[in-house]
Amino acid sequence: MKRSIRNLMWAPLVLGLAIGLAACGKDEKPADDTAAQQTAASGPKLGIRPYGDETIKFDKSKIRNADLPKIFDYIDGHIDEHVVNLQKWIQQPSISNTGEGIQESAEMVKGFFDQLGCQKTQVYDVGKTKWGQQGNPVVYAKCDEGAKKTVIVYWQYDTMPVTQPDLWKAPPFEGRLVEQAPYKKVLIGRGAVNSKGPEMTFLNAVMSIKAATGKLPVNLIFIAEGDEERMDIGLNKFIADHGDLFKGADAVWGPGGSEGCVFVELKTSGKSWGRGPVYSDIHGGNKRSVDAPAWRHIQMLSKLVSPDGNRVLIPGFYDNIVPATAEEEAMLRKAAATYDVKRAAKNLGIAKFISDDPYTMLKMARMGTSMNLDGIWGGNMFAGGSGAILPNQIISKHNFRYIPNMTGPDIVAKLRKYLDQLGYKDVEINIVGDVPWAKKNTANDLARSNGYTGEIFGLPRPEESATDSIMLAGGGGGYWPAYLFSGTESVIDIPISAVRGGMGGNAHAANEWYVIEGAGKNYGMAGAEKIVATALYNYAGLNGPIPGSK
Repeated sequence: MKRSIRNLMWAPLVLGLAIGLAACGKDEKPADDTAAQQTAASGPKLGIRPYGDETIKFDKSKIRNADLPKIFDYIDGHIDEHVVNLQKWIQQPSISNTGEGIQESAEMVKGFFDQLGCQKTQVYDVGKTKWGQQGNPVVYAKCDEGAKKTVIVYWQYDTMPVTQPDLWKAPPFEGRLVEQAPYKKVLIGRGAVNSKGPEMTFLNAVMSIKAATGKLPVNLIFIAEGDEERMDIGLNKFIADHGDLFKGADAVWGPGGSEGCVFVELKTSGKSWGRGPVYSDIHGGNKRSVDAPAWRHIQMLSKLVSPDGNRVLIPGFYDNIVPATAEEEAMLRKAAATYDVKRAAKNLGIAKFISDDPYTMLKMARMGTSMNLDGIWGGNMFAGGSGAILPNQIISKHNFRYIPNMTGPDIVAKLRKYLDQLGYKDVEINIVGDVPWAKKNTANDLARSNGYTGEIFGLPRPEESATDSIMLAGGGGGYWPAYLFSGTESVIDIPISAVRGGMGGNAHAANEWYVIEGAGKNYGMAGAEKIVATALYNYAGLNGPIPGSK
């Protein structure tokens, strides 16, 4: 999930946009935030303040189940060890692009589910995937509480690599707590926001429920993949092979709808071209008399997008796009009315967006398409010095973001045809993976109960929509494997929704962070855990009636 976190997490963790939300609750913060901590059993002493410097409050009058205050007290009293749980997970690398720590992390995640008391926990070797690569392990767990409702909880345990270590203010696998205005404590580390922070928050919440009450309000099925940063290739194979493990599930705890994304590698080589070096790199001085595959590759890339890189030039690329509906347009207009483009750009760490107009920017971000150059390599890749090299091959990696009714295979077919027309038949296309778009709506009990939970905690309650959309349910602007839970390529087709508190940023970037102590209108980790607990009780029907539910 590629991704920023706001107070209310209806969307995938994407774009790094961190916008605070208004408070409207009634609860009063205790005079001494640390009082509950003093009742905790002996354990790590980090001095975490459960309420930090928050001004946002939850409405006590809507907490009707007697278990919830006990759970809240437990969370406050054990928040130090909950943060340590996250630190320990951050300290275990799990980089799917390189394989570093993947096996160890899969076993670690299984241990989490064992600790929760799930009756079935297993690490699955998924084998070869449909795209030819070996998939990373999938961790499955089922916690049968004898409850009426069963929720699938989607996780990824893998992270992106650390590409610029010198830019980090703290080692990326340390999990250090630092001050970062306006927050007195945030955790810095790879995976902090994408997605170990939110996931450990969920686990801490359900562990707290079990510790305080002895039983969860719903049955849980966990599915944790180690290939999210590799196009979910292993999860795709797992669900195709083991769809029966999800029978009886009522809903999925996940971001909602999703855009599509297909990843490809383009390769130009002297061997395929029939010019330049055909076996290995050669001395760069030979460029005076030898053709360079690298320059051929650069010329080829220049013909795929407009000079500014913002419009794809592949013929027919935009042909199948379905225009935004009136409801989607209205939603964009409403969001744009209060959207601060300059603040969002600063939070993302960019100079500015392509457009300064809030509506245009939001439409591009939530319902746009693109071809990105994610990386390019070949020849002399060492910083500093010289070292003359004429590479025998060059490879570039690209992700195409697409929306209804575009498809990944169609985009790749059009790319192949265009390259052939341009005279680049020798350029190889390797499909890394494809995640189709998936539409979902918010006209279901899980979305209603999550919306009500947000309302209890002073967060805006989204309007209900029965329209299937990638934007209305998921927020748009990012992909996650929603298609595997939406009937597109699996037997699973059930409602998808989540409500999450907390704040974080810099996903895929240096100094990835997750708020530990909240401030202002943003909850910290303790508040985020209470939101999860309340949401599960609401969905189970154990916290009074949900407005609008049947």
